[in-house]
Amino acid sequence: MSRSGPHESADARPRSWRRRLRRLLPPAGRPARAVVAGFAVAIGIGTTLLTLPIAAASREPTDVVHALFTATSAVSITGLAVVDTGSHWSTFGQVVILVLIQAGGLGIMTLASILGLLVSRRLGLGMELTAQRETRSLQLGDVRKVVIGVIRLSLLFEVVIAVVLAARLLIAYDYSPGDAVYSGIFHSVASFNNAGFSLYSDSMTRFVADPWISLTISLAVIAGGLGFPVLFEVGRRLRGPHRWSMHAKITLGATALLLLIGFVFITASEWRNASTMGGFGVPTKLLAGFFAAVMPRSGGLNSVDVGEMTSASLLVQDVLMFIGGGSASTAGGIKVTTFALLAFVIAAEIRGEPTVHLMGRRLASSVQRQALTIALLSVALVMVTTITLLSITPFSLDEVLFESISAVATVGLSTGITADLPPVAQVLMSALMFIGRLGPVTLAAALALRDRPRRYELPEERPIVG
Repeated sequence: MSRSGPHESADARPRSWRRRLRRLLPPAGRPARAVVAGFAVAIGIGTTLLTLPIAAASREPTDVVHALFTATSAVSITGLAVVDTGSHWSTFGQVVILVLIQAGGLGIMTLASILGLLVSRRLGLGMELTAQRETRSLQLGDVRKVVIGVIRLSLLFEVVIAVVLAARLLIAYDYSPGDAVYSGIFHSVASFNNAGFSLYSDSMTRFVADPWISLTISLAVIAGGLGFPVLFEVGRRLRGPHRWSMHAKITLGATALLLLIGFVFITASEWRNASTMGGFGVPTKLLAGFFAAVMPRSGGLNSVDVGEMTSASLLVQDVLMFIGGGSASTAGGIKVTTFALLAFVIAAEIRGEPTVHLMGRRLASSVQRQALTIALLSVALVMVTTITLLSITPFSLDEVLFESISAVATVGLSTGITADLPPVAQVLMSALMFIGRLGPVTLAAALALRDRPRRYELPEERPIVG
């Protein structure tokens, strides 16, 4: 038997309002669907705003396909562009792009989790699972702390980067204070969030010999591409690397190795290329080579003309783009942890070991299957896209393969063919950037109608392999 009274009636409306709010939150069993829906809504809003006449410098409405492509590229923090960001878009349009980049970097569901925290003062299970899917937090109880930490850490990095860039532009390039601050903020947000948008039509080529600009942006891309869990852990245990988790050690080790390999191969390949680094002095060549090795992690900016690079350099960047950066980071690709785990699996299989051991731990078979699934689905996406673009465009295999991987891995680098793609190809690329940001596995989970648990096992049989 229920009781009612004046005290309860006064509190009934707030409780009823909270119940209605919770019904709007994603169910605990389907967090991936909320992530997909959040990104789709953000892209829709961005597309609508970018089609407005006020968003274009000419005050003419922008084509819907171009607006959709730009909004998708910004939300997916890719950076591919079909129109010049600095000249086509007005200040309003550029700010819209900047907000979409920031929203995509933080994660639509992270922002939704913050909103739920401010309104209800606590996260329900559904919101925690959603935030966990977006932030890749390992402990459900840590999600609230992680979400708040993500916001703080992002702002800290972006403010420091913006100050350095603005100061350099103000002192060395005679920018007005307003232009220096605006450019510093825009490129700070773009670089830390690994989005290849730039206010300059030549990206960063005008700063190829400037270590203050090039190194600052490179370090911002690396930091954003490590992933928030790694940044948190390194910050907490800076003096105790031996206490770092397996994930942190793999991410940092693989990142350093891939940067070294990319730097050596790209610099060597372009050393005598007159169209890229051939005319520079040794210090500038080394600086340009380092910048070119960092950007395929998902940075998307360039200090030399990518379209003039050798086929060897493009192939090396294809591999680096496909691998990408760290998990739960602003970088794309299959992630360095996925690549490293597959390397350990291959090594164990070659040695004939039944299980995979690394760093004093045994790797779960489910993690191995997940890594293999992500890698093979990404390969399939790249191959289908490359074949399709070869069929409908006149561009070469080098150019099309580079463009396809850049979209799937949400990198933003291009050989210069993006704006010349036909509308159907631009829509296809938009879909690829959307899929690439969410991840094939996340998208598949969001579209699944229901879980299908296996209630029995069939007899085992071993087919001939190889």
